[in-house]
Amino acid sequence: MASLSSLAKDTAIYGLSSIVGRFLNYLLVPLYTTVLAASSGDYGIVTEVYSYTALLLVILTFGMETTFFRFVNKTGNDPMRVYSTTLIAVGCVGALFVMAVLAFSDAITAFLHYGGHTEYVQMMALCVAVDAFLCIPFAYLRYKKRPLKFAALKLLNIALNIVLNLVFFLLLPRLVDGFEIRVGYVFAINLFCTLVTVPLLWKELTGFRWVFDRELMRPMWRYAWPILVLGIAGILNQTADKLIFRHLVPGDEGKVQLGIYGACVKIAMIMAMITQAFRYAYEPFVFGKDKENDKDDNRRTYAQAMKYFIIFTLLAFLVVVGYLDVLKYIIHRGYWAGLRVVPIVMVAEIMMGIYFNLSFWYKLIDRTVWGAWFSGAGCLVLILVNVVFVPRYGYMACAWAGVAGYGTAMLLSYFVGQRKYPIAYPLKSIAAYVLIAALFTAIMLVLPKDWPVWLRLAANTGLILLFVGHIVYHDFPLHQLPVVGRYFRKRN
Repeated sequence: MASLSSLAKDTAIYGLSSIVGRFLNYLLVPLYTTVLAASSGDYGIVTEVYSYTALLLVILTFGMETTFFRFVNKTGNDPMRVYSTTLIAVGCVGALFVMAVLAFSDAITAFLHYGGHTEYVQMMALCVAVDAFLCIPFAYLRYKKRPLKFAALKLLNIALNIVLNLVFFLLLPRLVDGFEIRVGYVFAINLFCTLVTVPLLWKELTGFRWVFDRELMRPMWRYAWPILVLGIAGILNQTADKLIFRHLVPGDEGKVQLGIYGACVKIAMIMAMITQAFRYAYEPFVFGKDKENDKDDNRRTYAQAMKYFIIFTLLAFLVVVGYLDVLKYIIHRGYWAGLRVVPIVMVAEIMMGIYFNLSFWYKLIDRTVWGAWFSGAGCLVLILVNVVFVPRYGYMACAWAGVAGYGTAMLLSYFVGQRKYPIAYPLKSIAAYVLIAALFTAIMLVLPKDWPVWLRLAANTGLILLFVGHIVYHDFPLHQLPVVGRYFRKRN
């Protein structure tokens, strides 16, 4: 239980940087859409460029974050030699990428129809390469169990980004006559904030001998390349529907539906934030536990971690569904027609989180190729569902395609994993939570729409409290709490 408490604490700290960071970045959306005229298509350029960078970041890190955790915790490996080799590998790949983009920036700009603005391509190429490199010292902070510095640097970067955006898009146009707002400022600010992070990680980049171990890199690459495939498939799982939607629903109708779907998905992204926070804490936790001798205890801990992950994601799910009448004001009322996708997309995100937890069995036995197969199968299912059903059902098919894709990967990983690396997950207890959450969700969704909002919120709050009560009664160790716990310890 002590190790799970440590995991929970680290997850909370990582979650702060993840959730607060994403929330603050959301605040830039109304800013950009206000100052960048829709008729200019400038915000479309911002959206497109950041879509490319998400994919490129996966490619340029090529699975080396997870690989670093695996090899730095292997008995007999020199941790700093593993760290140095990882840094040099990712850094060299990033440098080669930047040189290639600079050499062909005119052709790339023409292909993307950016009107000769090669600086967009060049700035973001440098930015994503540096970001990929910095992923490794950030991983080193997680390995050294330094979540506070990790979170502080992430939040500082985001805060600086927001301040500079406010200066360039709100303050300077009012203070400087003739100051012209340009979309290129978005990319320049992002690059500046990324470069500022480098000296702040100087301690993690110095004080050791930089050496590239070729013999070590060979098994690291064999371990990493399936994770690269897995990562690309994962990004496609998140973006493929948006990339192909307008080909399946052409014309203005496709643009309208995609806008509604994209706006409503932002509400559901709270589940992605929770999963990301858990991932930041869970990777070093799992690989660190695997070094211990008591393998049976390790597997029990993994099983309990899975259970608590599912419990608290289901709680978050109920909170979002229960307070959707309030949360919907995050987006303009013109997009509310798509709110029905929110619970479906959140179910898909929960499945993705479960799949991530399940994925450690093949990482711990160094058979990451299984992850490539599972993610590839899930991605294929997702694309097929979109292609077959989007022309008829529109963006609702996109939401269900996510459930089908992640569900496929999740089930494949579970059943194969139970043969290769069996873990006794508490399935009955987990199933009880899932059924209760499903029942409460159904009740929330069928409450009469003509009820006053306060009455629906009150009813939903009651259901959420019942779910919390079930958690407290069955699984939450109240006797360990610092103040209330004394009362329960006396009773026992």
